[in-house]
Parts: sequence; C-alpha cells; structure tokens
Amino acid sequence: MNADELKRAAAAEALKSVESGMALGLGTGSTVRHLVDLLGEEIRSGRLSDIVGVPTSVKTENQAVEVGIPLIELGSRTELNLTIDGADEVAPGLDLIKGLGAALLREKMVAQASRRLIIISDDSKIVSKLGTRVPLPVEVVDWSLEALKTFIESTGAEAQLRLDPSGKAVRSDNGNVFLDARYPVGLEDAVALEGELLHRAGIVDTGLFLGMAEAAVIASPDGVYTLTPESHISLLP
Repeated sequence: MNADELKRAAAAEALKSVESGMALGLGTGSTVRHLVDLLGEEIRSGRLSDIVGVPTSVKTENQAVEVGIPLIELGSRTELNLTIDGADEVAPGLDLIKGLGAALLREKMVAQASRRLIIISDDSKIVSKLGTRVPLPVEVVDWSLEALKTFIESTGAEAQLRLDPSGKAVRSDNGNVFLDARYPVGLEDAVALEGELLHRAGIVDTGLFLGMAEAAVIASPDGVYTLTPESHISLLP
C-alpha cells in the first residue's frame, strides 16, 4: 500500500471505536480527511446514527458539512465521547507533537474536552524521542514576534516563522502565527519545556500533547496495529 492507502487503513480501524449517539471531536490533517470521508459514508448508509461532530479547523468543518456529518459547537455538550486526530510525531507513552497542520490550539481544546483521544497515523510518525523528526510548533500572537522568537531560542531551539509558499506567514483559524522550534537533539524534558513556554505571555499554545492519547492506530506496510501508552514502540530502521 502507498502512504495514502496506509492512512485510510488507519482511519478505518479507528472508526471501529465510533458508536451511534456519540459526540465526536474531528481532528485535522491528511489522515483525518480519510476518517471524515468514511464517517460520512457510515452516516449516509445508516450504519451509524445520531452522530454529531466538533471540527478542529475550518477545513475539517467544510469537509464534514460536505459529507453530511451534523456539527455542534464546542461547549454545547458537557463532554465529547471521543476525539480522533492525527499526529506529526508519536513517542513512547503516546506523547505527541501536533500542529504542522496549523490547527494545534483548536485540536488541543477539543481533545481536552473529550473523554478519549485516539490518534491515527502511519508508521513514519513514530519516534524514540519527541522533536527528532519535526520541529515543535508554537502558536504565538504576531505582536513583538522577534521578542518571542528570542525567548523560544533561549530554550535551546532554532525558531523560524512558518511561511506559506507565497512567503506570507501561515495563520491559524484564530489568526495567530507559528514559530517552529527545532531542537538539535530533540526534547530532553518535554514536560518542563511545555511549562516554560506556556508561562511566557504571547505564546498561545504549543504542539505538545502529553499524556492525552489512550491509543494510536498505526498503519504500516505489514498491517494496522494499535499502540497504548504502555506499548513498546519498535523503531523502523
């Protein structure tokens, strides 16, 4: 299977956790696009009913409307039953880096409002330590941006403003921009780093999702398997 087929396989496996009557958080990204498509098919066929979704981005919202998934606002339910989302890195213990899709704030808000969080991914996202494959996205206000960049770099990173292909700053659906922080040897203490970054005024949130996921459904060329926080993660060569 190619990369896209692997993502669809992971989405199909995660969809087995969805039951009629659920309020679902719908993540953002290339793997979640498959989930939304498949969920729409299940609703239209009648195999799933009374489903409502909370999208984590305008892009996911538009797709959900297209495929016929009823949507609600975050907060209109006391608690969501389940959120299914992708990840940019999956480390031992299911600690995650997310946010390269520019939706990390809404993704984290929805995940925190959910009883359960399941991650769907292909095995290219598995790492032994966070920050070794991708930079850490940091969503920030764009006032005094250089001061925030200097602060982030004081934590040991090289920080770069994320730009789109036209050279303009990438903005979240909330209007914020992103400083992507690359740590040369990865994150030595993700918990401490998150606390340090979030304490700084002007930093809205980070792409660290620590201790939040209950499972990660991983698609590999050898098949689909599920990791839990207790699972041993074997790295590919």
